[in-house]
Amino acid sequence: MSSASASASAEPPAPRGVAVVTGGARGIGEAAVRRFAADGYPVAILDVDAGRGEKLAAELSRDGAQVAFHACDVADPDTVAAVADRVAAEFGPAGVLVTSAALIPNTESIMDMDLSAHDRMWRVNYHGTLHACRSFGRQMVDAGAGGSIVTVGSINSLLPLPLPAYNPAKVALARLTQLLAAELGRHRVRVNSVAPTYVMTPELQARIDAGQRDLGKMMGVHALDTLPLTADVADAIAFLCSPQARTITGVLLPVDSGWAASVSYMTYSGGVPWQKPNTR
Repeated sequence: MSSASASASAEPPAPRGVAVVTGGARGIGEAAVRRFAADGYPVAILDVDAGRGEKLAAELSRDGAQVAFHACDVADPDTVAAVADRVAAEFGPAGVLVTSAALIPNTESIMDMDLSAHDRMWRVNYHGTLHACRSFGRQMVDAGAGGSIVTVGSINSLLPLPLPAYNPAKVALARLTQLLAAELGRHRVRVNSVAPTYVMTPELQARIDAGQRDLGKMMGVHALDTLPLTADVADAIAFLCSPQARTITGVLLPVDSGWAASVSYMTYSGGVPWQKPNTR
């Protein structure tokens, strides 16, 4: 084998630097924090929930991981930039960024929605992602060692749902991910997104119990009979940040139990074949 072909086939090392997770105190963000800590990364948790964030950092630090919590409202670009500087001073430049900070609404209509809540959701879900990608993406570029950014999108990125602030923001994140992938690729920084379906978290269970989510409707449009856990989404994020994904950038990876493949099929007006009499 020639030296050129050997070089082309060799896997690069995992990106060096701290793994930064916004919204890292709970849900998918917390699962990502746990996964990267287990993989040996120094991890910076960014969240507005200081109680949960500090507790998680203390727990993982007791287990031998390098984990620090930083209070951060990602909607404020100056705060994000200042926290990015503190993270770099403590751990060095970011090698991984996961943008999990988000607000999640209940069903509402465009005509009747609360516009102040709509604006706040955009400031957190879209602009907060943008602020984090700019501050920590610049660290990756300046360090010159490459890196990986994973934005947390949603099945909301693919089809309309009656969530008139959350839904368009997730669509915008999918396009933002592609734009960043094109812009940062020359610096060996890869930018991808995960698109979870409903993830079975305590918060989702509470909404189901309160009658705000219909579990039967949820399960009826998925190909698989189980919803992902936060750890399943974290596994997909870790893959996108790994050397095994070294040529993958600009993609939206569904972690959706087959929702995207089956939602139209399962809602066909003629029914599905195995629900008809005398069929298996």
